[in-house]
Amino acid sequence: MQRKPDSHDYLALFGQYKMNFGDVYMAPENERFRLLFDQICRMLVQPSPCNLSLPEQFRTTAFRYLEGDARTVAHMKIAENRHFMLSDLFDYIHLVRTMGGSWN
Repeated sequence: MQRKPDSHDYLALFGQYKMNFGDVYMAPENERFRLLFDQICRMLVQPSPCNLSLPEQFRTTAFRYLEGDARTVAHMKIAENRHFMLSDLFDYIHLVRTMGGSWN
């Protein structure tokens, strides 16, 4: 199993956007956030210890979205839903890293 992506990879990608991702769910639709969502989904489906330790809902949503599952794609067409997922993932990774999770 590959070791990447890990929490550093996720936080580096989020860090390129130089904003508080805890509040991204309130941000207006933006092409940059669509790209970030796509990049995050592609990272989430990679087989890594970090990904396997994340809540399954993140991985399942990413897999279904990338596979073109009609319900998931329809749900994620709504910007607020994509932004909420990004916000939740950022918060989760940041919290685990801050609190000393198993994959710091």
